Amino acid sequence: MKTANEYLEEANAVVPKISVEEGIEKHRAGNTVFVDVRDSSDIAASGTIAGAEQVARGMIEFRADETHPLHNPALRKDADIVLVCGAGGQAALSGKTLKDMGFTNVSNVGGFAAWKEAGGPTQD
Repeated sequence: MKTANEYLEEANAVVPKISVEEGIEKHRAGNTVFVDVRDSSDIAASGTIAGAEQVARGMIEFRADETHPLHNPALRKDADIVLVCGAGGQAALSGKTLKDMGFTNVSNVGGFAAWKEAGGPTQD
């Protein structure tokens, strides 16, 4: 059996972690899909990255699968996708799921608080 830490280590091994500064630069360039994988109540309480798709971690497989009725068309296998969550763990795990599903360009920018503190664009 695997522990939570083992799952997280596996995810971090395949999903690159980028700095908040790099994430902000990607946001400025406008060619990246940002996905906040926190629950909607967390997003409502703190806001999120400006323009981010909101896909709770528990829904990532359904929203990412183009054959599923709940598919989010912004989640294309060839898109540059940057994931964010509360501290980086859920984003890493979600990123591994996307990689397992055939997504090729997925990274983890960590937690939303760090994004906001660095002056990254936000929305309520």
